[in-house]
Amino acid sequence: MTPLRNRLFATAFCAVVAFGLAQEARAANLVQDGTFLATPGTGQIGFSTSLTYWQTPPNTYNFLFQPLSPTLSTADVGGALGQFGNVQLWGPGNGVANGLPGTDPAGGNFVALDSAFEIGAISQMITGLTSGNTYALSFYFAGSQQAGLTGPTFDQLAVSLGGTTQNTPTINVLSQGYSPWTLETFSYTATSSSELLSFLASGGPSGTVPPFALLGGISLTPGTPPGVPDTASTAALLGFAVVVVGFAGRRGQQHRH
Repeated sequence: MTPLRNRLFATAFCAVVAFGLAQEARAANLVQDGTFLATPGTGQIGFSTSLTYWQTPPNTYNFLFQPLSPTLSTADVGGALGQFGNVQLWGPGNGVANGLPGTDPAGGNFVALDSAFEIGAISQMITGLTSGNTYALSFYFAGSQQAGLTGPTFDQLAVSLGGTTQNTPTINVLSQGYSPWTLETFSYTATSSSELLSFLASGGPSGTVPPFALLGGISLTPGTPPGVPDTASTAALLGFAVVVVGFAGRRGQQHRH
């Protein structure tokens, strides 16, 4: 291959890959209100507040919190009204410098799911899926503890789309602590055009040291998660690049005649 053909191939390949990545970046989020901003407020979901696009069973100890500043939120300032009284999480707003920020990295509201008391999933029916296609789910996950109580805790999320469930790593939280937000990514293959997306917290220890799993910034888009090879798409991009290079080569030969 001549130097000119090499340059043509590199240029075409980069252009095609960039186009493919741009198309993936523009893929629509199939989750409605993944940042929980459609409900401006604070409270126990289904008791003192509700979510527009999400459901949770009655009497489950799941809460919605909102940011007040980059470092403070209603989670540790004011708290939320629950069926058993006001609920806060340990944080700078109530005198514990554990690093709890005002929001998740996506910048929206976030939910706190009790991992060991009156647990219940938060869920949403996802539509517009294509059976057999792969979808990338991403979300932010953190661990915390209810203010006023002490002792080390741990949290995990079971994340389901349709009949497929995957678990996050278990995170450990020190007494009065906070385990920082992490970005979790899963890959799912749809089996129908509509499937239920759900997040169920589990943790411990049970008793008087309530652990809370924090959740925010949820996104579901067509394709594979970043860092996971998508061989079908890569092959298609390479094939197209070869066609482009071949066409460019033929044009070059025509100009030389």
